[in-house]
Amino acid sequence: MSVTKRGRAEGSPIEEAGYVTPEKLAKRWREAAVEDYEEWGVEDVCLFLQRKGLGELQDTFRENEVKGIHLQDLTEDHLKEMNIDAVAKRLDVLRIVRLLCQNTCPNMKVFNDPIHGHIELHPLLVHIIDTPQFQRLRYIKQLGGCYYVFPGASNNRFEHSIGVGHLAGCLVRTLQERQPDLQINRRDVLCVQIAGLCHDLGHGPFSHMFDGRFMPLARPQEEFKHEAASVKMFDHLIKSNNLEKVMTSYGLVLPDDLIFIKEQIKGPLPPEDEECFSSSQNTSWPYKGRPEDKSFLYEIVANKRNGIDVDKWDYFARDCYHLGIQNNFDYKRFLKFCRVCVVGKKKQVCTREKEVGNLYDMFHTRNCLHRRAYQHKVGNIIETMITDAFLKADPHIKIEGTDGNYYTISGSVDDMVAYTKLTDNIFHEILYSRDPELSKAREILRKVERRQLYKYVGQTQPDGDAMIRPDEYDKLPADLARSIPETSALGISLNPEDFIVDVIRMDYGMKGQNPVNNMRFYCKSDLTKAIKITKDQVSQLLPEKFAEQSIRVYCKKTDEKSLRAAKRYFVQWCINRNFSKPQDCDVVAPDMTPQKASWVSNDDEDNDSEQRAIVHKRRGKLFN
Repeated sequence: MSVTKRGRAEGSPIEEAGYVTPEKLAKRWREAAVEDYEEWGVEDVCLFLQRKGLGELQDTFRENEVKGIHLQDLTEDHLKEMNIDAVAKRLDVLRIVRLLCQNTCPNMKVFNDPIHGHIELHPLLVHIIDTPQFQRLRYIKQLGGCYYVFPGASNNRFEHSIGVGHLAGCLVRTLQERQPDLQINRRDVLCVQIAGLCHDLGHGPFSHMFDGRFMPLARPQEEFKHEAASVKMFDHLIKSNNLEKVMTSYGLVLPDDLIFIKEQIKGPLPPEDEECFSSSQNTSWPYKGRPEDKSFLYEIVANKRNGIDVDKWDYFARDCYHLGIQNNFDYKRFLKFCRVCVVGKKKQVCTREKEVGNLYDMFHTRNCLHRRAYQHKVGNIIETMITDAFLKADPHIKIEGTDGNYYTISGSVDDMVAYTKLTDNIFHEILYSRDPELSKAREILRKVERRQLYKYVGQTQPDGDAMIRPDEYDKLPADLARSIPETSALGISLNPEDFIVDVIRMDYGMKGQNPVNNMRFYCKSDLTKAIKITKDQVSQLLPEKFAEQSIRVYCKKTDEKSLRAAKRYFVQWCINRNFSKPQDCDVVAPDMTPQKASWVSNDDEDNDSEQRAIVHKRRGKLFN
């Protein structure tokens, strides 16, 4: 192990001169502040080893002049260089050193979180939290329009981000303690936690409404992703608050660790962000922040391989808590069984084979949350109306950014100074504005406040695998307006602008794929061998498909007569397009159902006959 020779630190509990009995030596060591381990000299480290039952290694540590400052970066490779050949001894050393470094971090901040209880965060994370860019997340609703449907869904991105940072630390430290051979060091732990903390910095007003509904309409030529905005905001946060020196003081190495943090949030960075790295590096491994030997670290915050990550763990627990929905996934159990195994050439986070059913339950929970809350029909139409208001207000809103330049709502994403000022508060800025140019946007938001919403018409699904392509979405309202009912339309003619067609995709997080197919498992009999478990090895009751489309139709005309006509248009459209039968078709348009033979059920006729026979029999008993 190559270490720099230094003189004994001042204030060390071990004296240079004079004989000290072992008893007095141990007493002085106990009285010394443990959190000052970085100031330990060689003899302090040796005494620490002796107290931990590893006294036979003292001479080795003396020969290599290992001091307290070196402990935090000690790896198994260093111990091999010191000729500690016994694997068990190397693992014991790493274990006690990791515990020492973790338990002596100064000034840990305690947060009382309603989901995870009392959690401790490193001072560097607190420095990041105490910035305007992170505090902005206090004013962005985690669940967007869901708050208008579920009264408890008032949680914000701020507390979710703190929760993800905490869980990221839990998972990476679990792997560090369970498998010291992974050589996870303090820098790795801090970087993973920072990535978890900052992964949602780029969200706009009402979270996914902004990047999923507003931006595609406001700037259709550009593909806005909140992950990319998070990276830009993270850079702005670090530079504008001069945090480079703070990061360095806590042991991070710049720019390597900054690259690693951003890669965890967004994925591999473009070449312009990697200028600090040599082009001679191995191009088969796309990441630059950490070598391929630590590939598993990229699966903790945002798992691109199968979607099993701490981001989901937190929002499952937090959203269910605020929505009043039962959460069926326990991340604490996953932590008990997770470990890293080699799969091919890469190291992946795996779990026990008996946990495969729980992972299917996890993705089922995600699907239930989307069905019951995230894609709630009323919440979606409220988000659609807010989007309409923002689109009308967009050209007239001016947000001051860098050098006194002004940006629109959609343009603010190009300037992080302006984007920092864009939160859910823009809703009320428009609502309470007296600017005549915002009158149309203001009127829409007033309707949201008064619950004068666009009316729900119905829901259907495409036939089989014939899903509607994204480039067809804009044509659907016109196609619906052309579907004039063959029977009476109540004398009302509806136009494309009267309809809103919302195409919703439900899946397990990986489009049409089964995400569990990309997970690897290990058995109790062999902790190192990773295996794949197919769906038919688990249960025959699991889903056959892992993605589907739903099509919801709303009508902007809210009078009863127009709504009845819109429902008949909708039924005719489903007949023309060979969509599934709307659930209330037999109620709203019973005369139209017979037009499609597959919509007429023989069971209904049998049930009617049985019902008439029962009524006739009861009448006979009554008169007899």
